[in-house]
Amino acid sequence: MGKHRMKKDHSRRNAVAVAAVGMGAVIALPATAQAVTVEVPNTDISVDVPNEAVDLAKQHVDVEPFLAAAGQASAPSVDGSDAVSAPNSVGQKIADAALSKQGAPYAWGAAGPSAFDCSGLTSWAHQQVGKSIPRTSGEQAASGTPVSLDSLQPGDVVSYYSGASHVAIYIGDGKVVQALNEGSPVQVNDLNYMPVNNAVRF
Repeated sequence: MGKHRMKKDHSRRNAVAVAAVGMGAVIALPATAQAVTVEVPNTDISVDVPNEAVDLAKQHVDVEPFLAAAGQASAPSVDGSDAVSAPNSVGQKIADAALSKQGAPYAWGAAGPSAFDCSGLTSWAHQQVGKSIPRTSGEQAASGTPVSLDSLQPGDVVSYYSGASHVAIYIGDGKVVQALNEGSPVQVNDLNYMPVNNAVRF
């Protein structure tokens, strides 16, 4: 009986959340562990809604960009289980583009779409999301925003050796995809397969 009453009480707020997010509302950081604040843009309207409303909104629109824009790294779950991190969508697309070239041959100076050298793969993958980055491994390592290894996200460029003579794309779970060398196709390896120099995000 209590469950039915709770669902009934929240139904109006759930509807407001879905409508507000659909209008481009910003979901602010949660005031408590059980609720988030939805702010409707260009108005002074804000509504505190339970986490279940956010889950309901997810069935109709993509709320993750709003959560990320508000600085919320993850969306709390209704049942109290571990939260799922909001993906870095652009970075994931970069990683996915590079992953799509697994098995492509290595060729020095090649930048796709059928063959790659290391920095050719990283620059090609960024081009697939409309980003233009420097062509060589050294220039890539010296550009972008530096990222610590414990803050890596899919799509980040990882450089290797002190001279940044090699680069790869981080894909998550301690793995990179890379055009390694002559005779080796584009492949996935451990992040620490070689000595890491630095990592950057474009």
